[in-house]
Amino acid sequence: MGAAKDLDEQRTGDGVAPALGARDIAILAFERTWWRHAGVKEQAIRDEFGLSAARYYQLLGALIDSPSALAHDPMLIKRLHRVRDARTDARSVRLTSLDD
Repeated sequence: MGAAKDLDEQRTGDGVAPALGARDIAILAFERTWWRHAGVKEQAIRDEFGLSAARYYQLLGALIDSPSALAHDPMLIKRLHRVRDARTDARSVRLTSLDD
């Protein structure tokens, strides 16, 4: 069972993305409200989904690139894209400064 089972890998022939799976919707709901959980996010991920943080973030990364996720919750997906882009930019700056 991989992320491909829940995530829509491609659009259908009519141009409409397939619906999100139950786990995908649960992950989006968790991302929308994870700060309400007591404790550390990684522990909340394990408690909620039974996944390691690394696996959760793999699934989330694929999910936020899904057209179905964007259609389901555009504001959340755009925010998650901004967060990911900012982290990527920060990582690039750190790596560039190491080369100097």
